[in-house]
Amino acid sequence: MSTTLRVAVVGAGPAGIYAADILSKSGVEVSIDLFERLPAPFGLVRYGVAPDHPRIKQIIVALHKILERGDIRLLSNVDYGADLSLEELRRFYDAVIFSTGAIKDAELRIPGIELPGSYGAADFVSWYDGHPDVPRTWPLEAEQIAVIGAGNVALDVARILAKHPEDLLPTEIPENVYEGLKRNPVTDVHVFARRGPAQVKFSPLELRELGHVPDVDVIVYPEDFDFDEGSMAAIHSSNQTKQVVKTLTDWTLKEPEELTASRRIHLHFLHRPAAVTGDGKVEGLRTERTALTGDGTVTGTGEMHEWPVQAVYRAVGYFGSPLPGIPFDDVAGVISNREGRVVQADGEPMPGVYTTGWIKRGPVGLIGHTKSDATETIKHLVADAESLDRAPERDLDAVTDHLKAKGVHYAEWSGWMLLDAWEQKLGAPHGRERVKVVPREEMLAIIRGEV
Repeated sequence: MSTTLRVAVVGAGPAGIYAADILSKSGVEVSIDLFERLPAPFGLVRYGVAPDHPRIKQIIVALHKILERGDIRLLSNVDYGADLSLEELRRFYDAVIFSTGAIKDAELRIPGIELPGSYGAADFVSWYDGHPDVPRTWPLEAEQIAVIGAGNVALDVARILAKHPEDLLPTEIPENVYEGLKRNPVTDVHVFARRGPAQVKFSPLELRELGHVPDVDVIVYPEDFDFDEGSMAAIHSSNQTKQVVKTLTDWTLKEPEELTASRRIHLHFLHRPAAVTGDGKVEGLRTERTALTGDGTVTGTGEMHEWPVQAVYRAVGYFGSPLPGIPFDDVAGVISNREGRVVQADGEPMPGVYTTGWIKRGPVGLIGHTKSDATETIKHLVADAESLDRAPERDLDAVTDHLKAKGVHYAEWSGWMLLDAWEQKLGAPHGRERVKVVPREEMLAIIRGEV
């Protein structure tokens, strides 16, 4: 029997690719297959980053270099749970690493959140990023919109909603998204954070970019500015917090005559969402004014505000989804694990099963943080390698023969290269890096060389 360790990684986003790369350089003799549910790899970087963030998109270049080496085999368009079970994977692999991320919106439990016109940010991001599993159209009918959240996703959503679509044309924005945004009647986007300016989770660069969107004014209200002892400590101890507060403070000093844009983004602090209001559809948002308590946390004051809006987007975080046959923590939205080793209900490790990325630790940290996270998981896998039960079917073709027998039309790296070239070809006449192909069947036809 071969001594080469056979490992499957399920999920070809940054977490899965980094884990595969680190394992390939660990000194263990290993053969790695990387499974992806979608036809294209790269996960969150392709389908979760706003198209007008080319710097972050450059992470794809680094991930691309890892996969083009050829020592990690990509098998995309293979859905764990539907096309392959854990039991099936264990026939072919000695260890399985799950890196499926977190793609659902976290819940916001306030009255009226279920009204028509209330949306999750994750769904909207998937639409404007051309995710193949979401509808081609999006209901953009509101003139006034509320975005609930105090992180970069809230800023992304607000910016894409307010930005004139012509200013997105140099990006890889799909044609259907551009056409949808052209019909967007929005004039005002209101972003609500329940804590103060020193507690928001915006990155300084993302925030500054908001101030450079053509024909969009950013409005910040002096009455929303308050700093307690905890706030001052955060400002003095964190250069990032200091930069964010400075940018926001500068915006409060704008004179009314400077605000001449046709669209506006309003940033509101110390407002807790209390209810989405409306008769059969979203007609408003009710917030409660909050007050800082001294340590950076807030308490309600009982002072309520009504905001006339026709749509509400909640950007309060992502949440993981359970996987068949894998222990799951329903409260935290992660696979039950201890430092990347998947653990069963009795606390004992599930032999040969590991996890990394957001589905391991929750949706916190930037994309780069997944490297250190993957390192921890791989350290344990390497330590366990000698004791792992060996899979009975070890031939490299065994798993692909099995998929073919089940009628699963998987794609490999060569197929992605065809799609990559096709998208770049679509963009070239317009001076764009690429134009994304959105429908799954069209993606697969290109990957198979059928067009």
